[in-house]
Amino acid sequence: MPRKFLKRFMPDVHKLNEYGVLKPFGSVAHNTNLWHLNRKTAAGGFAIGIFFAFMPMPFQMIAAAATAIYFRVNLPLSVALVWISNPLTMPPMLYGSYRVGSFILRQPSEPFLFELSLAWFNASITTIVPALLLGSVVVGGIASGLAYLLVRKLWRQAVQNAWDERVRRRKERLQQLKEEFQQRRQKMFEERD
Repeated sequence: MPRKFLKRFMPDVHKLNEYGVLKPFGSVAHNTNLWHLNRKTAAGGFAIGIFFAFMPMPFQMIAAAATAIYFRVNLPLSVALVWISNPLTMPPMLYGSYRVGSFILRQPSEPFLFELSLAWFNASITTIVPALLLGSVVVGGIASGLAYLLVRKLWRQAVQNAWDERVRRRKERLQQLKEEFQQRRQKMFEERD
């Protein structure tokens, strides 16, 4: 079941309290619904985490956490999935988002040499940044929408499979009981004769 699988990787709220990770959010982050796993909260957590993974901004985890709290979806999943964008995956994600944005804006692609500096930002504010931001929102929106639908579908399928397995076991047990009853009945009739 997806809940059991995801619970293995989720952090414990009490340990996070010890480290003070949740202090910026106050008592709001301690709402038990934000830590509960069901189909809706897991799908929402995936969608928010993946959306913010595509955003070229600092403090993505804080933005994902605030959005998860606002929409009341699973907080740990939202924050953890932001790490899809890490130093290895960020360059292709940013470049792909920039290409999508420049295609939508119908502007030619310029050489893309990203630097995390104020000088680069000032120099490219009119050329690269609009396409990058638009592409990030579009790609992030599409990826998060697909993630939301996929998680809901997989969760539902897992629940359906578990239910089918339970029904199959119940039928096998019923068949086994019928056979045992028939054998006892046959034995009883043989003993009478």
